[in-house]
Parts: sequence; C-alpha cells; structure tokens
Amino acid sequence: MNNGTAGRILQYIQDQQAELIELLKHMVDAESPSATPQAHRLIIAVLTEALTSLNFRVRIPQAGNSHRHIFARRDERRRNSPAQLLVGHYDTVWPLGTTAKRPFTIDGNIIRGPGVFDMKGGLAQIVFALKALQELDLPMPLEPVIFFNSDEEIGSRSSTRYVRALAKNVERAYVLEPSLGEAGVIKTERKGIGRFTVTVHGKAAHAGLDPEGGASAILELSHVIQTLFALNDPDQGITVNVGTIDGGLQPNVIAPHSQAVVDVRVPTIADGERIEETILTLKPTTPGVRLKVEGGIGRPSMEQTPRNESLWESAESLGKELGLELQQGRAGGGSDGNTTSQYTATLDGLGPVGHGAHAEHEFLYLDKTLERTALLALLLLVPPIERRLP
Repeated sequence: MNNGTAGRILQYIQDQQAELIELLKHMVDAESPSATPQAHRLIIAVLTEALTSLNFRVRIPQAGNSHRHIFARRDERRRNSPAQLLVGHYDTVWPLGTTAKRPFTIDGNIIRGPGVFDMKGGLAQIVFALKALQELDLPMPLEPVIFFNSDEEIGSRSSTRYVRALAKNVERAYVLEPSLGEAGVIKTERKGIGRFTVTVHGKAAHAGLDPEGGASAILELSHVIQTLFALNDPDQGITVNVGTIDGGLQPNVIAPHSQAVVDVRVPTIADGERIEETILTLKPTTPGVRLKVEGGIGRPSMEQTPRNESLWESAESLGKELGLELQQGRAGGGSDGNTTSQYTATLDGLGPVGHGAHAEHEFLYLDKTLERTALLALLLLVPPIERRLP
C-alpha cells in the first residue's frame, strides 16, 4: 500500500459524496424496525439494487420467524478462493412512523435520522468502499462476501447461525457497526452478553391466618438477587444487573410465584463461563420453594486475540496514510462481531463516526464517515495474514 493509493481512494469517495448521501437517505426513509420484519421489503430492495449495481449476486435467506437477511457475492468471483466477510445489519430500534417525526436531515457536516448512525451509515460505507475499488481497478486479494441481517438489534436470534457459518469459512471479518464515541474509536474488544430468567415457585397461603403454611417466592427471590449482586466486579468489568422483577398475588397472600430477568456483561470468555455456571447452578435457600434458571451467555466476549490485533495494526497503519490517528477500545455492548471473533480475525466499529445510537439525537459526521469509507476500502486490499509473515 502507498499514500498514492490511499489518496486516490479518498478522493474518489469524497467525489461520490452526493451519491452516498442519496443512498443513505433512501435507506433511512425505508424504515426497518427489528420488530416489524414485514416492513423490510423496501430496505431490502434499496440494498439489493445497490449491490447488484456492483455486480454482486444477492440471495435473501429467510428464517422461520419471517426475518429476511441479505447474502451477496460477486457474480464473477474466483470459486473456492479465500474470502473476507463484510457484516452489517439493516434493522433499527425505531418503530414505524419515526421518520415522519424525525426525518433525514443534513445540517452542514451533520446528518441526522433514525438509524443513520446505527447502522445504515455503515451499510453505505460498504457499498461505496467496494465501488471505489471497482472503479479504480484495485483488485482485492480476498473475495468479498456480504451479510446484512435484519434482527441484530434483538440479539441476532435467527441470523447468528448464518454469521457463524460464514465466519468459519473466511480469512477475516470487518463489522461496520458505528465507532465508539465522537473520537471514532475502533472496537477491538466487546463484552460478552448474557440473559437469564430466574423463576421461583413457592406456595400460597394467607399472610395473616396461616403464614407458616406458605413458602414465599418473593423472599427466595430477594436472596437470589443478593447472590447475583455479589457477582458484580466493576474493577474487572463484570456487571450482573437484575433489570426486572415480578411476583406475588396480593399483599395479604404469601407469594407463590416470582421472577427476575438478569443482564450479564463480561470482558472475557472465561469470565462468561464462570458467571454462567454460577447462575445456572443457583440453589434455593427458602424451605418449600423451587428454583428454575434459564438462559446463558448468548454473545461470547470479543477478545483482543493475536489475529484481531493484527487487523488493528493494519487499520492503524492505513489510517496514518489517510492522515488519521486511530484509537482502539472496548465496547460494553454486543454485536455480530462477538460471533465472528470466535472463528476468524475480526475488526469492529469501522462504521460511521458520530453519536446517539438508540437515541433521538442520533447523527453522524459526514466528513469522518467518508474517511472511514476510504479506510474500509484500504483494509479490503490488505493481504491475508499468512502472506504478510516473513
């Protein structure tokens, strides 16, 4: 790689600014809430048209719950050749009708709109990074494979199996989730995420006439909550949060039922395994109650492995060719990068620079997002790891 190539790519992408904005507007206008997959037809059509214009063949695998995902490869690809995966999601947290209240807007260098930062801006980056390499006749050493899912914001429930299968068969994965903070930190680590449901079955009785005849599910749940709280270790980045509780019938009835839903965040896979085992093997301490625990660590931690570190070093070096001083960091939230990282070299947070994911003030910086698009194009040109070893 040389500064001349980096400069050509950046200039091309900056010249394509109006076209990128137009695509991004079409995507934001095509509302795509995770919870309403039947509304995804328009965003699928927009993305399919963009990818087929680059000579990609698009397939739409459909899961049993009506969520449809986008899988694309080049028409004239080299069969059985090593590949690199580009990952993104087109679903958003915003319900239908949000764009009528908060439409796509441009104010100087700032673009706003539902899902513009998380993460339709990242999808636009993928399209225009590939377009730049095609138009500038810069061949990629690895075949690009694209996967856009429609359920990432609700845990990638139907799409994780596709992400996992693809990750097992590629040399590396680039995840175009938004960068971290307004400094645009690239995510080289992500916490693992778990969700558990603790259900307690007790025995109802009159609280005044026959309190000894009952077994309080709420009392037991209070003990469980204290046990769970003791698992927190802020210094190590471990959080165990009892987010919701429910139970009981009436104030004068010994509670026959209670339930808590627990969110777990862990920095390492080992931490996740330990916390998961501890929670799943909880035992009741109140006589006469039964305890049922369901769930687990759904997204394992994305750790800073040697192969991930190698990709970061490439990004850091290429960023300097673009005049960027990149930073790396850990995200507390999860993404499909948690999954790809278990099987292949992964770099996450390559998407837009801005702020406000899942917030009404969501926005991205246009100039920095164009730079990140150029960075992605350069990363697609990086030789496989083994070819860079002496």
